[in-house]
Amino acid sequence: MRASPFTILAALSLSLLAPGYAAAAEPTAAGLWQAVDRDTGQPTGWFLIRDHDGIYEGMIVRMYMKPGENPEIVCEKCADDRHDKPWLGLDIIRGMKRAGLSYTDGTILDPRYGHIYNAIMTLAPDGQTLVVRGYLGFSLLGQNQYWTRLPDSAYSEIDPRFNPNPATAHKSKGAQKPENSARR
Repeated sequence: MRASPFTILAALSLSLLAPGYAAAAEPTAAGLWQAVDRDTGQPTGWFLIRDHDGIYEGMIVRMYMKPGENPEIVCEKCADDRHDKPWLGLDIIRGMKRAGLSYTDGTILDPRYGHIYNAIMTLAPDGQTLVVRGYLGFSLLGQNQYWTRLPDSAYSEIDPRFNPNPATAHKSKGAQKPENSARR
């Protein structure tokens, strides 16, 4: 007995809706993100989130400095292994575990004060907005930041030391050296 074209199409459609397919198509937080100042709407920094065998971590890969700010700032108030490490390249998100579009059990560092907060992240279903929430004790006692995903072309604008895809690294003769990569 030969299957009709309708039966084949129906079987194919059902296979696309199978749970394994839905999970594979779901976006992740891994990628390049931009934070903006709530008051001015101006960018404050770019963050690269990486997946290390199911544990998500994030580092500062671009800073937008105000006039007079030192672009070579270090985390002098950090009390852990990040003490006196440059902000550029600093791991600020650690230990996030993925559960669908939510990420839990992690921490986030505020390098200005050296404070480490519990953290959760929630990814929008379209994968373009990431809500990063640092908190003390209970997640109700915290603050949200809204980060926007940057296009793949933005990887060419970050310091090559932090670029996970060397093919997109900026290779022009006039490229800035790492110590000058902070923006004003």
